[in-house]
Amino acid sequence: MRKVITYGTYDLLHQGHINLLRRAKALGDYLIVGVTSDSFDRERGKLNVRNNVLERVEAVRKTGYADEIIIEDYIGQKIDDIQRYNVDIFAIGSDWEGKFDYLREFCEVVYLPRTENISSTQLRSEGQKIYRLGIIGSGRIAKRFIPESRHVSGIDLCSVLDPDESQAAAFARQFSLKEYHTDFSRFIRQVDAVYIASPHLTHYRYIKDSLSAGRHVLCEIPLVLSGEEARELYALAESRNLVLLEASKTAHCPAFNHLVTLVKSGVIGEVVDVRASLSKLVEGHLRELDPQQAGGSMTELSPFPLLAIIKLLGKEYTDIQFYSKMKDGIDIFTKGIINYPHAVSSITLGLGVKTEGNLVISGTQGYVYVPAPWWKTEFFEVRYEDQNLNKKYFYTYAGEGLRYELQEFVSMIVGGRLSSHRLRRSESAAIADIIAAYRSKRALTTI
Repeated sequence: MRKVITYGTYDLLHQGHINLLRRAKALGDYLIVGVTSDSFDRERGKLNVRNNVLERVEAVRKTGYADEIIIEDYIGQKIDDIQRYNVDIFAIGSDWEGKFDYLREFCEVVYLPRTENISSTQLRSEGQKIYRLGIIGSGRIAKRFIPESRHVSGIDLCSVLDPDESQAAAFARQFSLKEYHTDFSRFIRQVDAVYIASPHLTHYRYIKDSLSAGRHVLCEIPLVLSGEEARELYALAESRNLVLLEASKTAHCPAFNHLVTLVKSGVIGEVVDVRASLSKLVEGHLRELDPQQAGGSMTELSPFPLLAIIKLLGKEYTDIQFYSKMKDGIDIFTKGIINYPHAVSSITLGLGVKTEGNLVISGTQGYVYVPAPWWKTEFFEVRYEDQNLNKKYFYTYAGEGLRYELQEFVSMIVGGRLSSHRLRRSESAAIADIIAAYRSKRALTTI
């Protein structure tokens, strides 16, 4: 039996894809089709893929040409797959002519003719609606967002809203935006979706007003400061068939997604402890240090460590305890202990206290070590008692990472998905619940 293997993204499956699959199938008796994973696509810079991996696999299956479908997840996998499946022929489109000649050492390489005048890129450009995106807020994070947005297609960043007209005008000039506004009602009429990068205490009202106006919302962390508010807003978004996504760059970056998948697959056994730390020393008259603007370590930094804990251990914790060092009305250091029926977890946060910003996930068979800054990691290691079994994983973390959350936001709008598996609405609300528990001071001890 002659085995043939081919690979592709198969986004927006079209006749060109089908023709290639048919030609590949005709080369042998058994066709294996490798579909690139979402994380591998992002790692290679393909942020504009429209369909997620499950949708793309299903589309390939429905062609009837694939005898077996596998997921391509890492560089160098083609050689591994060719040897693992005893492949006789590697087939790929002629636009890759010569690029895979190195595989001739392992099997025959055939470059198949492409179908002219059709491609996924062309289909995306022809059929993609361009969404007008407005920014609420003109501070530090908004200024980082603009360059990141240029890596994601399907949006036209057109407007900024800031109650301070001088800041709004300066921001629009700096980034060549078409418009700036100080009035929300005028601003919201000019956009299809909003990115909220305003101070924490303004998030709830801006989200609610934007959703009520029929606009999709991407909102910076923390989404809101209570789980009750989060659930109310998510319910409003769903009732109006709108996307509301919390803009957690860590939740959507390639390394963290693979880390969660690996741990949940059991590579370190049963997880019994998750320890996540994050700190930065800040000085001056900044929002982070202002108690009137919900400043402090917990409100500013906790969404990232809490994300790791909730994703790995779930939402059903049994009790929480916090320990904080206070200064001028805000916590400059907080240690939080979150207990589960069969596990324990902790967060260590600092705005005026410095600590090692790593993530350690301990299991019954091994542990995962993610060095600082783990929340935007390009590397982590799975470690065992027998160090010969240790395995290191490397990924690309592009730019500021904001492009990952924006790409998911646009993908959800285009695909009509109201929830993202990378950060589910219930998980976002659970994070807000824990922040609210801290702010209630019921489980807080000052040190």
